[in-house]
This record gives sequence, structure tokens and C-alpha cells, in this order.
Amino acid sequence: MFQGCIESIHIAPSAEAAMRSVDQVVAIAGVGLEGDRYATRTGSFSAKPKPGRQLTLIEAEAIEALERELGMVLAPGETRRNLVTRGVALNHLVGREFTVGGVRLRGHELCEPCGDLARMTAKPQILPGLVHRGGLRAEILEGGLLRVGDLID
Repeated sequence: MFQGCIESIHIAPSAEAAMRSVDQVVAIAGVGLEGDRYATRTGSFSAKPKPGRQLTLIEAEAIEALERELGMVLAPGETRRNLVTRGVALNHLVGREFTVGGVRLRGHELCEPCGDLARMTAKPQILPGLVHRGGLRAEILEGGLLRVGDLID
């Protein structure tokens, strides 16, 4: 069975702060990623907490498709997702448990693009370009260290 992997990790200290790329981050069960806006409860949707808002993932292949199909070039952190993955169909992980490195997650729902993303990137065409491929919202069931290169199983 082919396993996907983490290509990059991104966190932001508050709701509209720029995403910062890191090589590793601590995932805290039931909370989020250390130093990220949702772990510190300063994210755009922190007033409406849900377990699935602890961590977000997006496929590198979806970012590449935006460039191929729409000519839109995005840096991985511009998607406002925490983990950029490669080699795994994230939509298939809704409702399922999976591991990233030694961290156990549960996929909750698709992370569809919203007006905030279009506004913050100044690219309104990003909305239709990421419908049903905007990533996955996940809950952290068992925490640990996440590193670029970690396998997704």
C-alpha cells in the first residue's frame, strides 16, 4: 500500500496572520498545533469550536491543479492549511482515523474554500478552483511531533 507524506507544515499565530512554514510542530490532542491560531483559540472560527478544526490538510496535487487548470500559482502556505500532503486522497479520509508520523487523527469534513481565503489571497477564482479539493479538517486524537516527510497511513 502506498503511503502519502507531509510536504510542508504551516502555522499562524492569529486569524489573519501570515502562515509560517516550519519543519516540525507539536500536535496536541484535542487542542491543535502548538503556536497555531486554533490551538490558541484566536482563529477566525474559534468562537465556534469543533473537534475538526484542530488541524487542516490539503493535497499538493490540488495546489498544482490550480496552476495547471487556472494558471494560479500559490505558495503552499497561502492555502491557509496546516499540512500540505502528497500521495493520499484526503477526501477519502472523512470519517476515518489515520496516522501522520506518530500522531493519530480523525478526518471530520472537507475543508471547502471560503470568502476569507479568496480575500486574503486576493484571488477570487480560488473558490471554484478548490471546491471539493480544498482539503480536510481533522481532529487530533493522539498528539506528538509532526515533521516534514512524515508518512500518512
